[in-house]
Amino acid sequence: MGFMHDEPEKIDRRAGRTQDALRKALIGLILEKRYDSITVQDIIDRANVGRSTFYAHFKDQDDLFLRDIERVLNQVAQHIDWSNVSEPHCVPIRELFTHVQDFERFFKALARSRKVDWFYRNGRRILAQCLETSLTKALVAGTRPGVPIPIIANYLAGSMLDMLRWWVDHDMPESPERMDQVFHELVLPGVRQALAGIEFKVN
Repeated sequence: MGFMHDEPEKIDRRAGRTQDALRKALIGLILEKRYDSITVQDIIDRANVGRSTFYAHFKDQDDLFLRDIERVLNQVAQHIDWSNVSEPHCVPIRELFTHVQDFERFFKALARSRKVDWFYRNGRRILAQCLETSLTKALVAGTRPGVPIPIIANYLAGSMLDMLRWWVDHDMPESPERMDQVFHELVLPGVRQALAGIEFKVN
């Protein structure tokens, strides 16, 4: 029985290491050359994995990139405390902006590759999906806000990424802490109103 439980764990760990190696390889290549010149062969050479292994996990380099965006944005969505949406800091804007600040060279490389619009368009779609799932899971069964959940999720995702894009495009003129404060002052009142009186699960 122990062997049967351990084997999938080993496979999952191995798959995780492979995906992480491919992700790091792609990020490294984006810092060095234009995105549209990067090939799957470049990625697998850098990650030292086989072509069949790559295609066992991803369709192409765009799929790899989008899956990594999804991984980061899903973490953001999972760290929203919906039950405490009235608190001064319930959406991890500071953490998101700090993460982006740490990868400033990466975002500048995206701009050189003219992939910024593509990044934000797909990022908004992915984040909205993550927020919708996160909010739905947080609600007590049968509870629904007056404003449809997809609208709340799309509004929040758009506001987060529009503010992030302004910040990056203007060379990050304010600290992540200040942007967190501004976001909660400008954006959260509408979300709080939409969720007023809604019952959430106890964590």
